[in-house]
Amino acid sequence: MSMQPRESGEIPAETVRVARAAFPKGSLAIRVRDELGPLFRDEEFADLFPARGKPAWSPGRLALVLVLQFVEGLTDRQAAEAVRARIDFKYALALELGDPGFDFSVLSEFRDRLVEAEAGRRVLDGVLAAAGESGLLKTAGRARTDSTHVQSAACQLCWLEQVAETLRAALNEIAQAAPGWLLTMAEPDWFKHYATRAEDSRFPRSRTKRDEMGLRIGRDGTRLLEAVFSPGAPGELRTLEQVETLRQVWVQHFQQVEGEVRRWGPEDRPPGATRLVTPYDTEARGSVKRDTMWDGYKVHLTETCEPDIPNLITNMATTVATVPDISMTDTVHAQLAQDGRLPGEHSVDAGYVDAHLLVQARREYGITLTGPVAGVVSHQTTANSGFTGDDFTIDWDHEQVTCPSGQTTTRWNPDRSPEGTPVIRVRFNGGQCRPCPVREQCTTSSAGRRLTLRPREEHQALRQARAEQDTDTWKDRYKTRAGVEGTISQGVQRCGLRRSRYRGLAKTSLQHQLTGAATNLARIDAHLTDTPRARTRTSYFAALRPAEPMLGRAK
Repeated sequence: MSMQPRESGEIPAETVRVARAAFPKGSLAIRVRDELGPLFRDEEFADLFPARGKPAWSPGRLALVLVLQFVEGLTDRQAAEAVRARIDFKYALALELGDPGFDFSVLSEFRDRLVEAEAGRRVLDGVLAAAGESGLLKTAGRARTDSTHVQSAACQLCWLEQVAETLRAALNEIAQAAPGWLLTMAEPDWFKHYATRAEDSRFPRSRTKRDEMGLRIGRDGTRLLEAVFSPGAPGELRTLEQVETLRQVWVQHFQQVEGEVRRWGPEDRPPGATRLVTPYDTEARGSVKRDTMWDGYKVHLTETCEPDIPNLITNMATTVATVPDISMTDTVHAQLAQDGRLPGEHSVDAGYVDAHLLVQARREYGITLTGPVAGVVSHQTTANSGFTGDDFTIDWDHEQVTCPSGQTTTRWNPDRSPEGTPVIRVRFNGGQCRPCPVREQCTTSSAGRRLTLRPREEHQALRQARAEQDTDTWKDRYKTRAGVEGTISQGVQRCGLRRSRYRGLAKTSLQHQLTGAATNLARIDAHLTDTPRARTRTSYFAALRPAEPMLGRAK
């Protein structure tokens, strides 16, 4: 299909008349159109379509349909039916009352085009741009960020299910590509074991028999791989997606010892960042965060937090599940800077903060990064009288350190931490420390006290942050960050934020861009209708909890 850009234009008069009569108090779609105008123009999506071919339905209107679909939790069929039959949708899309709309499959095709062009961010940006023009978005103030887990659309599999399903998927794909070849080399019992889904099988209960089954699947998969990569096999089989997935899973789980297939031990398996968890979503990864275990992805959500205007989501960043929060702080800042939406202060939890990022945020982006920093961790902190690194006096200009007892060392060695960040190693020799009267409070090493310092600017920023976070002023200011939990809850309840609708990182990322845009429209509508923000819910039983006794209360 080709795309000939068309302006959404004025809303047809008859559509306005009927919509006003049918919705005298308005609806979300109507209010958003009245307040923000047409959110998307066809020209913004022109690169998604070829220059020639059958004219496509307006991509600007399709983008709005996708957002409204997420606002109301509609399926593709329901969204297409709403465009055909609902007056408020026709009003928001500026359509004639008799417009027949489009086939529901058009929405899936349009999403595929957005994914291929990595254009999902344009949808969120379109809503934010319109909100900014209407005075509903201010980005120079405060913002907050947090992340949450996202389950893959593929079913979570145990180990036996994973290897069995991986082999079955490869057999199915080969059966389509080269049925005659597969029939000649397949073992007779393969049709018994792999013709149906693993979840329909009854796995043995005993550990021994389960291990035997796993090794049998390992031998069958190894034989299939050897046959596929043999000289007599059709060459195109080696390029099949599920064959490559089978190869990767077998490398991760099995080894050959003197010609026998064996399972790798737990300590020999690859790390979670590279380990596949399902053949049906090869980009999903398994991860653990406190008591939560999941296979899939993680989404980082950033929103404004200003009084008197709606809190709007300004950035959605989707990663695989194993990416730590600390590695996303600079990524989020860079994206906000590119979009022109950098806040003055950015509130985050401890997972997004370290000394390097405190300095980098201020120096490169002009942002005050606010979040709890880790305290001093060493064996000296186990005793209240122990000397920590903060008790030492550092002369940065002369590169020397003085201990609490007055001893000075010039052993100052720039180095790198195991993570690759710059550090400074400082060491006092044993001759200085052994006769010291307070040695037990400082070090147990006969070789003398050692310190690891960060570069000067980072060291000072970290000490300042530790001092500030103990003040009431900082604690009152940081309370604002807690509101992002409500945004995640809204995303979960309205748009299913914690469950991917699609398979793969790119499609899951598009889902999150649409979730952010839909949440913003819902919040703008709540602002226009003066709908109060929901309070934190408390169960009836929890409300009966007796009050804690007040310590030191006068009798």
